[in-house]
Amino acid sequence: MFLGIDVGGTHTDAVVMDGRRVVCSCKVPTDHHDLLSSVRQAMRTLLETVEPAAVTRINLSTTLSTNAIVEGRTEEVGVVVAGGPGIDPEHVRVGRFYQSVPGSIDHRGVEIAGIDADSLDAVAGRYCREGVRVYAAVGKFSTRNPAHEQAIGGKLMECGDFVSMGHRLSGQLNFPRRVATAYYNSAVWRVYNAFADAIENAAREMGLAAPIHVLKADGGTMPLAVSREVPVESILSGPAASVMGIVALCDIREDCVILDVGGTTTDIAVFASGAPVIERDGIDVGSYATLVRALRTHSIGVGGDSRLHVQAGAVRVGPERMGPSMALGGTQPTLIDALNYMGKAHVGEVEASRRGIRDLAALWDMFPERLASEAVTTAVRRIAEAVTELVDAINARPVYTIMELLQGRRVDPVRAYVMGGPAEVLRPLLADALGRRVDVPEQYAVANAIGAALTRTTAELELFADTEKGVLFIPTLDVRREVGTRYDIEAAKRDAGQALLEHLASLGVDDDEAAVEVVEATSFNMVDDYGTAGRNIRVKCQVRPGILGA
Repeated sequence: MFLGIDVGGTHTDAVVMDGRRVVCSCKVPTDHHDLLSSVRQAMRTLLETVEPAAVTRINLSTTLSTNAIVEGRTEEVGVVVAGGPGIDPEHVRVGRFYQSVPGSIDHRGVEIAGIDADSLDAVAGRYCREGVRVYAAVGKFSTRNPAHEQAIGGKLMECGDFVSMGHRLSGQLNFPRRVATAYYNSAVWRVYNAFADAIENAAREMGLAAPIHVLKADGGTMPLAVSREVPVESILSGPAASVMGIVALCDIREDCVILDVGGTTTDIAVFASGAPVIERDGIDVGSYATLVRALRTHSIGVGGDSRLHVQAGAVRVGPERMGPSMALGGTQPTLIDALNYMGKAHVGEVEASRRGIRDLAALWDMFPERLASEAVTTAVRRIAEAVTELVDAINARPVYTIMELLQGRRVDPVRAYVMGGPAEVLRPLLADALGRRVDVPEQYAVANAIGAALTRTTAELELFADTEKGVLFIPTLDVRREVGTRYDIEAAKRDAGQALLEHLASLGVDDDEAAVEVVEATSFNMVDDYGTAGRNIRVKCQVRPGILGA
């Protein structure tokens, strides 16, 4: 049996799945000051029904890394970069502690100038004296030759606890994004690992011996041990759980929209030809673009617990959440309270909702019926507008799904799927606002936890080979070896696939999860004065996001 937990902004949802059957489920309030307590409570509730020994896998979706960045609870990071031809490192500055050091490698991995040891010593010493203990080491072309990053990282770790090296995070060539990715990875490393320690200890104390996996932004999972080294991959794991929940519950074959209406936010995703749209180059985190591959999602501050207020005579919904609805013991009226007042919902103490709506309306000399109606209309309209904005943004560029590039294809959603607590109540209202059919799947209240439980492990890697230099390199695995002049693209595909399978096996991933596919393969002849000097080969392969047993 699989145990899935989704730590949301308002509630922590949890399920135990036996195949596609929900054995038991629960929903507990999320304590943002102590996420672990919410996870513990969810685990304890499920284990009242299921024996710990029956659980064979635990998948967890957490808001921890995202919240740490949004709330400014990250750690200072000492960033050291080595440049090379092209972009000036000063143009990609990130964080308070940032320094470039002389030294460069070109696009083929050839060292043009070695790292200046004196400059590196001076930077490392200053960071150490300032009390910095986590670092990011990034070279411009480290995905072709990581020597400079390794030298920088080794020096920094003489007075440090952790260093993120850019080439270990992605094989993709994009210096600014790699700097930002390494920075954020180290910024959340300590807070994430403290949480991971606590999760592991809590599971073992409860008798759960199953392996623990963490959801990634791309709609897959990674083993907990791996997530400790790359916590940046857990950013936006919540929306990913929502998308995978719909994949698990519905047979989607067309263009559609996914709406997860939670207590704090509504998360929106889009499917094209039955597959989730993905942010291929990487998501933006804070004000920086990263190499974190993710499902294309958008969140707005409209949820069931969004606070109602009046501004310039207009009723506003959110984006603040000041606590639960008055129907559930809160002190300020929310969207749920407005739905209760209108008789569209019957959550908790309906009379408390009616009282809250009447009191707020009286403050602004409004009829309570008008206030409640405008609140609901405003919330639904904002969701519909956000859907249009996301679809337009997706259609403004080439559309990539987890399956393929849809060249020249416009996404035109024909229906929407809604999950989350208010889903059934909002269905007819959203259908009118969107002008589309709206479906609510079974188990809609805990669909994201189901998605978390059933999501399989994903991984990807890029292989580079330069037959003129006689070198093969897989950046994220730190694999480097010699190849002959006859090495070709077919050999590269085989080697890339085999390396990914071996990597997955080392993580304890079962064979039925490891469906490796080549997604990109290129080979360019390199020419000198005497003709073809060799080939420059690049192969990218992956295990695509999906549902276990599908």
